[in-house]
This record gives sequence, structure tokens and C-alpha cells, in this order.
Amino acid sequence: MKNLKESLKRRFSENNGDNEVRSPLRVLLRKEVAEHIRSWRFIILLTLIVLTFIASMYSSLSNIKSVFVATDNSSTSFFYLKLLTLTDESIPAFHIFLSFLAPILGISLGFDAINSENNNGSLIRLMAQPLYRDNLILAKFLAPLLIVAILFFSLTFLIVGYAMWISGIPIEWQEITRILAFNGMTVLYVGFWLSVAVLLSIRFRQPATSALTAIGIWLFFTVFFQVVVNIAIKAFIPDPNYLSADKIAYYNEVILNILRLSPSQLYVDASTTLLMPMVRSLGPVSMEQMAGAIPSSISLRNSLMLIWPQLSGLIAFTLLLFATSYALFMRREIRS
Repeated sequence: MKNLKESLKRRFSENNGDNEVRSPLRVLLRKEVAEHIRSWRFIILLTLIVLTFIASMYSSLSNIKSVFVATDNSSTSFFYLKLLTLTDESIPAFHIFLSFLAPILGISLGFDAINSENNNGSLIRLMAQPLYRDNLILAKFLAPLLIVAILFFSLTFLIVGYAMWISGIPIEWQEITRILAFNGMTVLYVGFWLSVAVLLSIRFRQPATSALTAIGIWLFFTVFFQVVVNIAIKAFIPDPNYLSADKIAYYNEVILNILRLSPSQLYVDASTTLLMPMVRSLGPVSMEQMAGAIPSSISLRNSLMLIWPQLSGLIAFTLLLFATSYALFMRREIRS
């Protein structure tokens, strides 16, 4: 807090001579990033993610020969995309691991964003500085996203560079854009759970309560939601043995749409489509469609059009949760 005061005073004193006042948002971002990086919580999570990444990439690199044999010399080989999605079935692929680790990362970086500042009395002193409330809530949300973006982009391109060094295979432009889109989707997925955690940190006064509530929401959508859907299917959907093929396809589409209410399902669908250009559909496919399909990859534009409902859904939910957090924090009495 003392360093923040000195930094703010230094900023305003330096800008007074130029008749220019910079926004304190940059100062708050630097403060939040420094606090996260120096905390043991972030170090432990970083170690966990790096170990998971190393394990997944070791499984992929151990099968690099099979990837090279299965890859032809055409312009649509996608060697590095196969490297990121290949696994020997002993451990899941890296994007499957991220569907479990990304929510934990987002929750851990935001469950005590506001209530910890309020409990130790630093929120009142912070609001006494020459800054707006929205600068604080924006810094609490943008600083963890900045850290997560740097982390995932660095890890992904580190393994791609290492694979390029040992294989000598040049990377294609479509692979680069797909990897960038995958990392952006992962950051968006972390941002969704971060917005959930920040909202709960404003709603509850105790960090333990907000953390347990956020973990409970994550467990419900990750584990119990599919169980509830399966129970509902057995109770309401007729026996498939007495249904026609069209009815079975219709009910499968309904079940998939219900499952896509889960954020983890949206992320898995989107990441799989981005990293696997051969994926042409995310729903049931009839035999006539399979017979008429050309066995080739699709462009990134078509993949983005395919996952646009998943992408727009995650963006909408994230913005809605952050807007709710913003409104609650702007109306909250912090002196009590």
C-alpha cells in the first residue's frame, strides 16, 4: 500500500509539468501483477500447470516418430497441431487437461480479489487515493488475465519451438493462427471463471466462502451436471429401441445442446475444433453426410464459424458476470 501511494504521487508529480494526468489503471495493474507473481499461491499453480504441460508434451514427443510417419509432405499435414493433440492414452491431451486446470487457475486468482482487501482494511486506504472505483475492479480482472495469457502463450510456443528444433519441419501459417486462436480461447475460458470468482469475492465477505462457492459451481458443471442430464434422459426420453433414426438424431441434438450449458463442454468443443482441422461437425452426423463428405481439412475461418456459438456463449457469460461484478462493486459501501 505504501509503494502504491508513492507510485501514484510520483506519477502525478511527474505529469504536472506536462499538464498531462495519466490514468492510475497502469499503476494498479503493475501492483496486481506484482502481488500475484510474488505469492506462493501463484507459484504453486504455475508449478502444477508446468508439470502437467511437461507430462503431456513428453507423451506427445515420445510419439513424435509416429506423428512424422502419419504426416505426409502436403501443405495440410498439420504436424504441430497433431503434436499438441497426440497422446499415448496414458495421460490425456494438454487441451483436455486445461479444461480441468483453467477453472482452478481462474478461481484461485480471483476468489479473494475484493473481500481480502476489505477485511485487512486496505480497500478504504486504496479508495482514498486519486483513482476511480472502476480502475480497481478493472485491474483486479485484467491483471490475472494478462498473467495467464503470457503463461499459456509462452508454454505453447516453447514446445512448438523445441519440436521445430528437433524435427526440422517448418510450421505452417494455418498452424500458427490455430495455435494463437486456441490460446485466446483458453484465456477466455480462464476469464469466465475469473469473473465468477471476482463476483463471489464481492458478494461474500469471507474469502473461504467465496472460494468454496466457486469450487462448488465448478464441480457441479464439471462432474454433476452430466450426471443430472443422464438421469433426466432416462426419465423423459423414450427407449431408443422404439425410435426411428430421425428421432434418435433429434434427441441426440437436444442432449448435446443441454450439455453445452456447461462452460467446460463449450471449451472442449471449441479447443478440439481449433486444434483438429479435420473436425467438420460438433453434432450427430448421418451416414449420408459421412458418405458425401470429402476427407480433407477445413480452413480456420470455417472452424471459427463452426465454434461461433461456443465462442459467443463464453464471451456473453463472461461479460455478463463481469458487468454484474462491476455494478455491485460500484454500489457497494466500503466504509462499513
